[in-house]
Amino acid sequence: MLAAQLQPLAASVFSLIAIASLLLAFVMLGSRWLNDYLIAFAAESWLIAILSAAVGYYGHYPELYLIALLTALFRGLLLPYLMLRIVRRLKVDRELHERLSPSASLVVGALLVLFAFVVSSHLGQSLGLAGTVAVLALTVMLSMKLIGFLMLVVRGEALSQILGLLVLENGIFLGSQILVPGMPLLIELVILFDLLVVVACFGVLVRYLVIHTGTSSTHELRRLVG
Repeated sequence: MLAAQLQPLAASVFSLIAIASLLLAFVMLGSRWLNDYLIAFAAESWLIAILSAAVGYYGHYPELYLIALLTALFRGLLLPYLMLRIVRRLKVDRELHERLSPSASLVVGALLVLFAFVVSSHLGQSLGLAGTVAVLALTVMLSMKLIGFLMLVVRGEALSQILGLLVLENGIFLGSQILVPGMPLLIELVILFDLLVVVACFGVLVRYLVIHTGTSSTHELRRLVG
């Protein structure tokens, strides 16, 4: 495994990028403003693109340079642009239907990170990877997945839930770059294009909600059943 054989400099670079990505997930979790969500997601995506390039360089995986470029273009530019268009068309600039306040969400998010760290530490010890960047990568991956699920639960705006799904997928993608960098190129390309499908489908859903209920809150989906 690449993560168990890294030089100290490479391990430090990977660790810094992973931690910064997790902090940006907390920015989204602790904010009510959709523009903040988009900026944090775009920055997080660019960090993952840099990580892909760094893994390609240190691990000698040249195909990851293409993944880094596509990640920067699709996740860092195209997806935030599509989301921004949806926000401007709907004229919804903040979360209005939250189940938990941002401060309470941050506390729950911190507990989820602690849980992810405990699970990752036990897995690292059982696999003989304790003390390596693999444990940190697994912790960040699980944390971002849990934070993404948390956003899906506590946020009511459909746009916020789209970003929750994207954060969840970013966590999986970030972890895979460090833990299994040799993953086939075709699989990674499919993941990238799947994101476009997700955003397009949610865009249609949001417009349907606005037309039929006058709001972009997913709480109104209960009234569309039947």
